Amino acid sequence: MKSSWLLLALTLITLEAPAWAGTPGLFIAGDSTASNGAENGWGSHLQKFFDPARLTVVNRARGGRSSRTFITEGLWDGIVADLKPGDIVLIQFGHNDGGPINDNYRARGSLRSLGEETEEIDNQVTGKHEVVHTYGWYLRKMIKESRDKGATPIILSLTARNVWPNGKVERSGIFSNLAREVSEETGVSFIPIREMTADQYEILGPVRVRELFPVDHTHTDSDGAFLNAAIVVSGLKALESCPATQYLNDEGQRVAPYASNIIVKQVEEWMTAPWMPDAQPVSDPGLPTLYVIGDSTVRTGSLGNGANGQWGWGAPIADYFDRRKINVENHAMGGTSSRTYRSLGLWDKVLNKIKPGDYVIMQFGHNDDGPINDGFRARGTIRGNGNEVEEIENQLTGRHEVVHSYGWYLRQFIAESRAKEARAIVCSPIPRNNFNGEGRLPRAREDWGLWARQAAQEAGGYFIDLNERIASIFEELGPDLVGPLYYAPGDHTHTSAAGAMFNARRVIEGIRALENCGLADYLKTVAPQF
Repeated sequence: MKSSWLLLALTLITLEAPAWAGTPGLFIAGDSTASNGAENGWGSHLQKFFDPARLTVVNRARGGRSSRTFITEGLWDGIVADLKPGDIVLIQFGHNDGGPINDNYRARGSLRSLGEETEEIDNQVTGKHEVVHTYGWYLRKMIKESRDKGATPIILSLTARNVWPNGKVERSGIFSNLAREVSEETGVSFIPIREMTADQYEILGPVRVRELFPVDHTHTDSDGAFLNAAIVVSGLKALESCPATQYLNDEGQRVAPYASNIIVKQVEEWMTAPWMPDAQPVSDPGLPTLYVIGDSTVRTGSLGNGANGQWGWGAPIADYFDRRKINVENHAMGGTSSRTYRSLGLWDKVLNKIKPGDYVIMQFGHNDDGPINDGFRARGTIRGNGNEVEEIENQLTGRHEVVHSYGWYLRQFIAESRAKEARAIVCSPIPRNNFNGEGRLPRAREDWGLWARQAAQEAGGYFIDLNERIASIFEELGPDLVGPLYYAPGDHTHTSAAGAMFNARRVIEGIRALENCGLADYLKTVAPQF
Protein backbone atom coordinates (compact mmCIF):
# COMPACT_ATOMS: atom_id res chain seq x y z
CA MET A 1 0.00 0.00 0.00
CA LYS A 2 2.80 2.36 0.94
CA SER A 3 4.55 1.71 -2.37
CA SER A 4 1.32 2.50 -4.26
CA TRP A 5 0.98 5.88 -2.57
CA LEU A 6 4.64 6.58 -3.31
CA LEU A 7 4.15 5.66 -6.96
CA LEU A 8 1.10 7.94 -7.16
CA ALA A 9 3.01 10.81 -5.58
CA LEU A 10 5.88 10.39 -8.01
CA THR A 11 3.41 10.28 -10.90
CA LEU A 12 1.76 13.53 -9.77
CA ILE A 13 5.14 15.20 -9.41
CA THR A 14 6.11 14.05 -12.89
CA LEU A 15 2.87 15.27 -14.43
CA GLU A 16 2.80 18.62 -12.62
CA ALA A 17 3.64 21.40 -15.05
CA PRO A 18 6.33 23.90 -14.04
CA ALA A 19 5.16 27.33 -12.95
CA TRP A 20 6.23 28.97 -16.20
CA ALA A 21 4.70 26.37 -18.55
CA GLY A 22 1.56 28.40 -19.22
CA THR A 23 3.29 31.78 -19.52
CA PRO A 24 6.46 33.07 -21.13
CA GLY A 25 9.45 32.52 -18.88
CA LEU A 26 12.11 35.11 -18.09
CA PHE A 27 15.13 32.97 -17.22
CA ILE A 28 18.21 34.30 -15.43
CA ALA A 29 21.64 32.75 -15.93
CA GLY A 30 24.16 34.41 -13.64
CA ASP A 31 26.18 34.37 -10.44
CA SER A 32 25.69 35.46 -6.81
CA THR A 33 24.95 39.07 -7.73
CA ALA A 34 21.70 37.72 -9.22
CA SER A 35 21.04 34.96 -6.67
CA ASN A 36 22.62 35.15 -3.24
CA GLY A 37 20.08 33.84 -0.74
CA ALA A 38 17.73 35.88 1.47
CA GLU A 39 16.81 37.99 -1.56
CA ASN A 40 20.30 39.50 -1.76
CA GLY A 41 20.55 38.98 -5.53
CA TRP A 42 18.67 41.10 -8.06
CA GLY A 43 17.06 38.05 -9.65
CA SER A 44 15.11 37.45 -6.44
CA HIS A 45 13.32 40.80 -6.90
CA LEU A 46 12.71 40.87 -10.63
CA GLN A 47 9.26 39.26 -10.48
CA LYS A 48 8.06 42.27 -8.44
CA PHE A 49 8.08 44.29 -11.66
CA PHE A 50 6.17 41.79 -13.83
CA ASP A 51 2.61 40.44 -13.83
CA PRO A 52 3.05 36.82 -12.62
CA ALA A 53 -0.11 35.78 -14.47
CA ARG A 54 1.46 36.79 -17.77
CA LEU A 55 5.21 36.20 -17.29
CA THR A 56 7.17 34.10 -14.81
CA VAL A 57 10.68 35.00 -13.70
CA VAL A 58 12.75 31.83 -13.35
CA ASN A 59 15.94 32.67 -11.47
CA ARG A 60 18.49 29.96 -12.23
CA ALA A 61 21.52 32.07 -11.26
CA ARG A 62 23.89 30.33 -8.88
CA GLY A 63 26.41 31.88 -6.52
CA GLY A 64 30.09 31.31 -7.20
CA ARG A 65 29.66 30.40 -10.86
CA SER A 66 31.43 31.77 -13.88
CA SER A 67 30.25 31.49 -17.47
CA ARG A 68 32.43 28.38 -17.68
CA THR A 69 31.29 26.53 -14.53
CA PHE A 70 27.65 27.43 -15.12
CA ILE A 71 27.97 25.33 -18.27
CA THR A 72 30.30 22.57 -17.05
CA GLU A 73 28.16 21.90 -13.97
CA GLY A 74 25.07 21.39 -16.11
CA LEU A 75 23.22 24.46 -14.89
CA TRP A 76 22.95 25.86 -18.38
CA ASP A 77 21.68 22.56 -19.77
CA GLY A 78 18.88 22.74 -17.20
CA ILE A 79 17.77 26.08 -18.61
CA VAL A 80 17.98 24.88 -22.21
CA ALA A 81 15.85 21.86 -21.39
CA ASP A 82 13.07 24.12 -20.09
CA LEU A 83 13.18 26.81 -22.75
CA LYS A 84 10.33 27.21 -25.20
CA PRO A 85 9.60 29.70 -27.98
CA GLY A 86 8.78 33.15 -26.62
CA ASP A 87 10.92 32.83 -23.51
CA ILE A 88 13.62 35.36 -22.61
CA VAL A 89 17.07 34.64 -21.15
CA LEU A 90 19.08 37.23 -19.24
CA ILE A 91 22.77 36.28 -19.22
CA GLN A 92 25.17 37.98 -16.81
CA PHE A 93 28.59 36.60 -15.91
CA GLY A 94 32.07 37.94 -15.26
CA HIS A 95 32.61 38.51 -11.55
CA ASN A 96 34.06 35.01 -11.20
CA ASP A 97 35.51 34.53 -14.68
CA GLY A 98 38.69 36.30 -13.66
CA GLY A 99 39.68 33.58 -11.18
CA PRO A 100 42.30 30.85 -11.68
CA ILE A 101 41.67 28.49 -14.56
CA ASN A 102 42.97 25.55 -12.57
CA ASP A 103 43.46 25.28 -8.82
CA ASN A 104 42.27 23.02 -6.03
CA TYR A 105 39.72 25.53 -4.72
CA ARG A 106 37.26 26.50 -7.47
CA ALA A 107 38.97 26.31 -10.87
CA ARG A 108 36.38 28.52 -12.50
CA GLY A 109 38.25 31.10 -14.57
CA SER A 110 37.74 31.42 -18.30
CA LEU A 111 40.16 32.69 -20.94
CA ARG A 112 39.93 36.46 -21.11
CA SER A 113 39.03 37.00 -24.74
CA LEU A 114 36.37 36.49 -27.36
CA GLY A 115 38.33 34.08 -29.55
CA GLU A 116 38.32 30.34 -30.11
CA GLU A 117 41.53 29.60 -28.23
CA THR A 118 41.46 26.86 -25.63
CA GLU A 119 43.54 25.51 -22.75
CA GLU A 120 43.49 21.85 -21.81
CA ILE A 121 43.77 21.02 -18.11
CA ASP A 122 43.36 18.19 -15.66
CA ASN A 123 40.94 19.95 -13.34
CA GLN A 124 42.24 19.82 -9.76
CA VAL A 125 38.74 20.23 -8.33
CA THR A 126 36.80 17.73 -10.44
CA GLY A 127 39.69 15.39 -11.24
CA LYS A 128 38.56 15.39 -14.89
CA HIS A 129 40.28 16.41 -18.10
CA GLU A 130 38.73 19.65 -19.37
CA VAL A 131 39.05 21.93 -22.36
CA VAL A 132 38.70 25.51 -21.11
CA HIS A 133 37.35 28.09 -23.57
CA THR A 134 37.18 31.86 -23.69
CA TYR A 135 34.58 33.98 -21.93
CA GLY A 136 33.24 34.94 -25.36
CA TRP A 137 32.94 31.30 -26.39
CA TYR A 138 30.81 30.42 -23.35
CA LEU A 139 28.50 33.39 -23.90
CA ARG A 140 28.14 32.61 -27.61
CA LYS A 141 27.17 29.06 -26.73
CA MET A 142 24.39 30.31 -24.43
CA ILE A 143 23.20 32.76 -27.08
CA LYS A 144 23.07 30.16 -29.85
CA GLU A 145 21.31 27.52 -27.79
CA SER A 146 18.75 30.06 -26.55
CA ARG A 147 17.98 31.07 -30.11
CA ASP A 148 17.79 27.44 -31.20
CA LYS A 149 14.91 27.00 -28.74
CA GLY A 150 13.10 30.09 -30.03
CA ALA A 151 13.99 32.18 -26.97
CA THR A 152 15.40 35.72 -26.87
CA PRO A 153 18.82 36.04 -25.19
CA ILE A 154 19.88 39.37 -23.68
CA ILE A 155 23.40 40.05 -22.41
CA LEU A 156 23.97 42.13 -19.26
CA SER A 157 27.23 43.67 -18.13
CA LEU A 158 28.32 43.04 -14.55
CA THR A 159 26.75 44.84 -11.61
CA ALA A 160 28.77 47.75 -10.23
CA ARG A 161 30.94 47.17 -7.18
CA ASN A 162 31.23 49.50 -4.21
CA VAL A 163 34.62 50.71 -5.39
CA TRP A 164 35.21 54.47 -5.77
CA PRO A 165 38.53 55.30 -7.47
CA ASN A 166 39.06 59.08 -7.56
CA GLY A 167 35.68 59.66 -5.93
CA LYS A 168 33.68 58.04 -8.75
CA VAL A 169 32.21 54.55 -8.93
CA GLU A 170 34.33 52.02 -10.81
CA ARG A 171 32.93 51.52 -14.30
CA SER A 172 35.54 49.80 -16.44
CA GLY A 173 36.14 46.08 -16.40
CA ILE A 174 37.40 43.54 -18.89
CA PHE A 175 34.40 41.23 -18.69
CA SER A 176 31.83 44.02 -18.99
CA ASN A 177 33.68 45.19 -22.09
CA LEU A 178 33.85 41.66 -23.48
CA ALA A 179 30.15 41.16 -22.81
CA ARG A 180 29.34 44.23 -24.86
CA GLU A 181 31.57 43.02 -27.69
CA VAL A 182 29.88 39.60 -27.70
CA SER A 183 26.47 41.27 -27.97
CA GLU A 184 27.64 43.39 -30.91
CA GLU A 185 29.22 40.38 -32.61
CA THR A 186 26.10 38.24 -32.29
CA GLY A 187 23.45 40.92 -32.72
CA VAL A 188 22.04 40.34 -29.24
CA SER A 189 20.62 43.16 -27.12
CA PHE A 190 22.95 44.47 -24.43
CA ILE A 191 22.14 46.24 -21.14
CA PRO A 192 25.03 48.22 -19.56
CA ILE A 193 24.11 47.38 -15.97
CA ARG A 194 27.47 48.46 -14.57
CA GLU A 195 27.20 51.95 -16.07
CA MET A 196 23.58 52.30 -15.00
CA THR A 197 24.23 51.14 -11.46
CA ALA A 198 27.26 53.41 -11.16
CA ASP A 199 25.11 56.38 -12.25
CA GLN A 200 22.62 55.68 -9.49
CA TYR A 201 25.28 55.02 -6.83
CA GLU A 202 26.90 58.37 -7.50
CA ILE A 203 23.56 60.07 -6.95
CA LEU A 204 22.99 58.19 -3.70
CA GLY A 205 26.50 58.98 -2.50
CA PRO A 206 29.13 56.76 -0.87
CA VAL A 207 27.54 56.74 2.59
CA ARG A 208 24.21 55.41 1.39
CA VAL A 209 25.83 53.00 -1.05
CA ARG A 210 28.09 51.55 1.64
CA GLU A 211 24.97 50.55 3.55
CA LEU A 212 23.92 48.44 0.54
CA PHE A 213 27.13 46.38 0.73
CA PRO A 214 27.28 45.05 4.31
CA VAL A 215 29.79 42.26 3.65
CA ASP A 216 32.12 43.23 0.82
CA HIS A 217 32.29 45.47 -2.24
CA THR A 218 30.54 43.05 -4.61
CA HIS A 219 27.49 41.58 -2.88
CA THR A 220 24.50 43.72 -1.99
CA ASP A 221 21.91 43.34 0.71
CA SER A 222 18.22 43.01 -0.15
CA ASP A 223 17.76 46.77 -0.69
CA GLY A 224 20.70 46.90 -3.05
CA ALA A 225 19.41 43.85 -4.90
CA PHE A 226 16.02 45.52 -5.35
CA LEU A 227 17.72 48.60 -6.75
CA ASN A 228 19.69 46.46 -9.20
CA ALA A 229 16.48 44.68 -10.26
CA ALA A 230 14.85 48.05 -10.96
CA ILE A 231 17.89 48.99 -13.04
CA VAL A 232 17.56 45.77 -15.05
CA VAL A 233 13.94 46.70 -15.77
CA SER A 234 15.06 50.19 -16.75
CA GLY A 235 17.50 48.63 -19.22
CA LEU A 236 14.89 46.28 -20.64
CA LYS A 237 12.55 49.20 -21.27
CA ALA A 238 15.29 51.05 -23.15
CA LEU A 239 15.73 48.22 -25.65
CA GLU A 240 13.93 48.32 -28.97
CA SER A 241 11.11 45.77 -29.19
CA CYS A 242 12.02 43.93 -25.99
CA PRO A 243 9.37 41.20 -25.54
CA ALA A 244 9.55 41.34 -21.72
CA THR A 245 8.22 44.88 -21.39
CA GLN A 246 4.68 43.98 -22.47
CA TYR A 247 4.30 42.00 -19.23
CA LEU A 248 5.22 44.74 -16.75
CA ASN A 249 2.92 45.39 -13.80
CA ASP A 250 2.21 48.80 -12.24
CA GLU A 251 5.56 48.79 -10.41
CA GLY A 252 7.37 48.00 -13.63
CA GLN A 253 5.52 50.74 -15.48
CA ARG A 254 6.78 53.28 -12.94
CA VAL A 255 10.39 52.58 -13.90
CA ALA A 256 11.62 54.87 -16.67
CA PRO A 257 13.73 53.65 -19.61
CA TYR A 258 17.43 54.19 -19.14
CA ALA A 259 19.11 56.89 -21.23
CA SER A 260 22.88 56.84 -21.43
CA ASN A 261 23.24 60.63 -21.50
CA ILE A 262 21.58 61.32 -18.15
CA ILE A 263 21.99 60.49 -14.51
CA VAL A 264 18.64 59.91 -12.93
CA LYS A 265 17.63 61.67 -9.73
CA GLN A 266 16.41 59.91 -6.66
CA VAL A 267 12.71 59.67 -6.06
CA GLU A 268 11.10 60.62 -2.79
CA GLU A 269 10.76 57.09 -1.49
CA TRP A 270 14.03 55.29 -0.82
CA MET A 271 14.54 52.27 -3.06
CA THR A 272 11.06 52.32 -4.57
CA ALA A 273 11.49 53.19 -8.22
CA PRO A 274 14.87 54.79 -8.86
CA TRP A 275 14.55 55.33 -12.60
CA MET A 276 11.75 57.88 -12.91
CA PRO A 277 10.90 60.14 -15.87
CA ASP A 278 11.93 63.35 -14.07
CA ALA A 279 15.57 62.71 -14.90
CA GLN A 280 18.06 65.53 -15.40
CA PRO A 281 21.83 66.01 -15.32
CA VAL A 282 23.75 66.38 -12.08
CA SER A 283 24.92 69.92 -11.22
CA ASP A 284 22.56 71.57 -13.65
CA PRO A 285 24.05 75.07 -14.18
CA GLY A 286 20.55 76.49 -14.38
CA LEU A 287 19.78 75.51 -10.79
CA PRO A 288 20.94 77.10 -7.54
CA THR A 289 23.71 75.21 -5.76
CA LEU A 290 24.30 74.49 -2.09
CA TYR A 291 28.04 74.45 -1.43
CA VAL A 292 29.21 72.65 1.73
CA ILE A 293 32.61 73.55 3.22
CA GLY A 294 34.25 72.36 6.41
CA ASP A 295 36.64 69.86 7.97
CA SER A 296 36.70 66.06 8.39
CA THR A 297 33.50 66.02 10.43
CA VAL A 298 31.86 67.27 7.23
CA ARG A 299 33.96 65.33 4.72
CA THR A 300 36.80 62.95 5.53
CA GLY A 301 40.01 63.34 3.57
CA SER A 302 39.80 64.63 0.01
CA LEU A 303 37.35 62.06 -1.30
CA GLY A 304 34.92 61.67 1.58
CA ASN A 305 34.54 57.99 0.75
CA GLY A 306 34.46 56.54 4.24
CA ALA A 307 38.14 55.70 4.48
CA ASN A 308 38.76 53.74 7.69
CA GLY A 309 35.06 53.97 8.46
CA GLN A 310 35.07 57.74 8.93
CA TRP A 311 32.23 59.79 7.43
CA GLY A 312 31.19 63.42 7.57
CA TRP A 313 27.65 64.77 7.53
CA GLY A 314 28.25 66.59 4.24
CA ALA A 315 27.82 63.31 2.34
CA PRO A 316 24.30 62.21 3.41
CA ILE A 317 22.91 65.76 3.60
CA ALA A 318 22.40 65.82 -0.18
CA ASP A 319 19.78 63.08 0.11
CA TYR A 320 17.43 65.49 1.86
CA PHE A 321 17.28 67.93 -1.03
CA ASP A 322 15.18 67.70 -4.16
CA ARG A 323 17.96 67.48 -6.71
CA ARG A 324 15.56 68.52 -9.45
CA LYS A 325 15.52 71.96 -7.83
CA ILE A 326 18.99 72.44 -6.35
CA ASN A 327 22.49 71.07 -6.78
CA VAL A 328 24.42 69.96 -3.70
CA GLU A 329 28.21 69.93 -3.78
CA ASN A 330 30.35 68.90 -0.80
CA HIS A 331 33.69 70.72 -0.95
CA ALA A 332 34.71 70.17 2.67
CA MET A 333 38.22 68.83 3.22
CA GLY A 334 39.44 66.73 6.09
CA GLY A 335 42.24 68.23 8.16
CA THR A 336 41.49 71.85 7.37
CA SER A 337 40.71 74.77 9.65
CA SER A 338 38.92 77.96 8.69
CA ARG A 339 42.39 79.38 8.08
CA THR A 340 43.89 76.60 5.96
CA TYR A 341 40.72 76.10 3.94
CA ARG A 342 41.46 79.60 2.65
CA SER A 343 45.27 79.49 2.54
CA LEU A 344 45.30 76.18 0.61
CA GLY A 345 43.16 77.74 -2.12
CA LEU A 346 40.15 75.54 -1.44
CA TRP A 347 37.84 78.47 -0.81
CA ASP A 348 38.86 80.23 -4.03
CA LYS A 349 37.74 77.20 -6.04
CA VAL A 350 34.31 77.36 -4.44
CA LEU A 351 34.03 81.14 -4.57
CA ASN A 352 34.76 81.18 -8.30
CA LYS A 353 31.73 78.94 -8.88
CA ILE A 354 29.23 80.78 -6.69
CA LYS A 355 26.44 82.63 -8.51
CA PRO A 356 23.41 84.64 -7.35
CA GLY A 357 20.85 82.48 -5.56
CA ASP A 358 23.37 79.92 -4.32
CA TYR A 359 23.96 78.89 -0.70
CA VAL A 360 27.10 78.15 1.32
CA ILE A 361 26.93 76.18 4.55
CA MET A 362 30.11 75.94 6.64
CA GLN A 363 31.40 74.26 9.76
CA PHE A 364 34.93 74.71 11.13
CA GLY A 365 36.49 74.70 14.57
CA HIS A 366 37.87 71.26 15.34
CA ASN A 367 41.22 72.04 13.76
CA ASP A 368 41.26 75.76 14.54
CA ASP A 369 42.36 74.96 18.08
CA GLY A 370 45.73 73.57 16.94
CA PRO A 371 49.13 75.32 16.95
CA ILE A 372 49.30 78.51 14.91
CA ASN A 373 52.84 77.72 13.85
CA ASP A 374 54.65 74.39 13.82
CA GLY A 375 56.32 72.09 11.35
CA PHE A 376 53.47 69.59 11.31
CA ARG A 377 50.21 71.32 10.30
CA ALA A 378 50.32 74.97 11.31
CA ARG A 379 46.58 75.38 11.01
CA GLY A 380 45.43 77.02 14.25
CA THR A 381 43.63 80.37 14.35
CA ILE A 382 43.52 83.07 17.00
CA ARG A 383 40.77 82.17 19.41
CA GLY A 384 37.85 84.54 19.20
CA ASN A 385 35.92 86.72 16.78
CA GLY A 386 38.13 89.81 16.91
CA ASN A 387 40.32 91.59 14.38
CA GLU A 388 43.67 90.92 16.05
CA VAL A 389 46.41 89.35 13.94
CA GLU A 390 49.63 87.43 14.46
CA GLU A 391 52.42 87.55 11.90
CA ILE A 392 54.48 84.38 11.54
CA GLU A 393 57.11 82.73 9.38
CA ASN A 394 55.18 79.57 8.69
CA GLN A 395 57.39 76.59 9.60
CA LEU A 396 55.38 74.31 7.35
CA THR A 397 55.21 76.42 4.20
CA GLY A 398 58.30 78.55 4.73
CA ARG A 399 56.27 81.66 3.97
CA HIS A 400 55.39 84.80 5.86
CA GLU A 401 51.75 84.72 6.92
CA VAL A 402 49.32 86.98 8.73
CA VAL A 403 47.07 84.80 10.90
CA HIS A 404 43.62 86.06 11.88
CA SER A 405 40.97 84.99 14.35
CA TYR A 406 38.56 82.11 13.83
CA GLY A 407 35.66 84.54 13.60
CA TRP A 408 37.51 86.71 11.08
CA TYR A 409 37.88 83.81 8.65
CA LEU A 410 34.19 82.93 9.01
CA ARG A 411 33.23 86.56 8.41
CA GLN A 412 35.25 86.56 5.21
CA PHE A 413 33.48 83.45 3.93
CA ILE A 414 30.14 85.10 4.66
CA ALA A 415 31.03 88.49 3.19
CA GLU A 416 32.46 87.04 0.02
CA SER A 417 29.45 84.76 -0.42
CA ARG A 418 27.08 87.69 0.03
CA ALA A 419 29.08 89.72 -2.47
CA LYS A 420 28.24 87.02 -5.02
CA GLU A 421 24.56 87.30 -3.96
CA ALA A 422 24.63 83.95 -2.19
CA ARG A 423 23.42 83.21 1.33
CA ALA A 424 25.81 81.84 3.95
CA ILE A 425 24.97 79.58 6.90
CA VAL A 426 27.42 78.96 9.75
CA CYS A 427 27.21 75.82 11.90
CA SER A 428 28.87 75.50 15.27
CA PRO A 429 31.21 72.44 15.33
CA ILE A 430 29.70 69.07 16.16
CA PRO A 431 30.33 67.88 19.74
CA ARG A 432 33.09 65.49 20.65
CA ASN A 433 32.28 62.15 22.24
CA ASN A 434 33.62 63.19 25.65
CA PHE A 435 30.99 62.23 28.22
CA ASN A 436 31.87 63.13 31.79
CA GLY A 437 31.02 60.99 34.82
CA GLU A 438 27.56 62.52 35.03
CA GLY A 439 26.66 61.66 31.43
CA ARG A 440 27.09 65.23 30.20
CA LEU A 441 28.90 66.48 27.10
CA PRO A 442 31.00 69.65 26.95
CA ARG A 443 29.42 72.42 24.89
CA ALA A 444 30.96 75.07 22.66
CA ARG A 445 28.87 77.87 24.16
CA GLU A 446 31.83 79.82 25.47
CA ASP A 447 34.30 79.31 22.64
CA TRP A 448 33.97 78.02 19.09
CA GLY A 449 30.19 77.87 19.10
CA LEU A 450 29.95 81.36 20.59
CA TRP A 451 32.42 82.83 18.11
CA ALA A 452 30.67 81.12 15.18
CA ARG A 453 27.37 82.67 16.27
CA GLN A 454 28.96 86.11 16.68
CA ALA A 455 30.64 85.92 13.28
CA ALA A 456 27.38 84.96 11.56
CA GLN A 457 25.44 87.76 13.25
CA GLU A 458 28.10 90.38 12.56
CA ALA A 459 28.60 89.48 8.89
CA GLY A 460 24.95 88.95 7.99
CA GLY A 461 24.94 85.17 7.79
CA TYR A 462 22.60 82.58 9.25
CA PHE A 463 23.54 80.41 12.24
CA ILE A 464 22.73 76.83 13.26
CA ASP A 465 23.84 75.77 16.72
CA LEU A 466 24.69 72.29 15.53
CA ASN A 467 26.80 71.63 18.61
CA GLU A 468 23.83 72.12 20.93
CA ARG A 469 21.35 70.31 18.69
CA ILE A 470 23.48 67.17 18.59
CA ALA A 471 24.79 67.24 22.16
CA SER A 472 21.36 67.58 23.74
CA ILE A 473 20.12 64.45 21.98
CA PHE A 474 23.36 62.58 22.65
CA GLU A 475 22.90 63.15 26.37
CA GLU A 476 19.42 61.64 26.16
CA LEU A 477 20.78 58.61 24.32
CA GLY A 478 23.74 58.08 26.64
CA PRO A 479 27.32 56.98 25.89
CA ASP A 480 26.46 53.36 25.07
CA LEU A 481 24.17 54.35 22.19
CA VAL A 482 26.28 57.29 21.08
CA GLY A 483 29.47 55.20 20.88
CA PRO A 484 28.62 53.50 17.54
CA LEU A 485 27.96 56.92 16.00
CA TYR A 486 31.71 57.54 16.15
CA TYR A 487 33.88 55.50 13.87
CA ALA A 488 36.09 53.80 16.48
CA PRO A 489 36.62 53.59 20.23
CA GLY A 490 39.04 56.25 21.36
CA ASP A 491 38.25 58.61 18.47
CA HIS A 492 35.98 61.23 19.94
CA THR A 493 35.73 63.40 16.82
CA HIS A 494 35.12 61.45 13.60
CA THR A 495 31.73 59.90 13.00
CA SER A 496 30.76 56.58 11.49
CA ALA A 497 28.30 56.32 8.59
CA ALA A 498 25.47 56.13 11.13
CA GLY A 499 26.83 59.16 12.97
CA ALA A 500 27.13 61.16 9.76
CA MET A 501 23.51 60.38 8.92
CA PHE A 502 22.42 61.34 12.42
CA ASN A 503 24.26 64.66 12.23
CA ALA A 504 22.95 65.39 8.73
CA ARG A 505 19.42 65.13 10.06
CA ARG A 506 20.27 67.68 12.78
CA VAL A 507 21.62 70.04 10.13
CA ILE A 508 18.39 69.71 8.17
CA GLU A 509 16.37 70.44 11.31
CA GLY A 510 18.45 73.56 11.77
CA ILE A 511 17.84 74.62 8.16
CA ARG A 512 14.10 74.23 8.61
CA ALA A 513 14.23 76.48 11.68
CA LEU A 514 15.98 79.36 9.89
CA GLU A 515 13.78 82.36 9.13
CA ASN A 516 13.88 84.07 5.72
CA CYS A 517 16.70 81.84 4.53
CA GLY A 518 14.90 80.04 1.73
CA LEU A 519 17.07 76.93 1.71
CA ALA A 520 14.31 74.84 3.32
CA ASP A 521 12.19 75.40 0.21
CA TYR A 522 14.45 72.97 -1.65
CA LEU A 523 14.06 70.08 0.80
CA LYS A 524 12.20 66.95 -0.21
CA THR A 525 8.63 66.57 0.93
CA VAL A 526 9.46 63.10 2.23
CA ALA A 527 12.75 62.84 4.10
CA PRO A 528 15.04 59.86 3.38
CA GLN A 529 14.76 57.04 5.89
CA PHE A 530 18.20 56.54 7.46
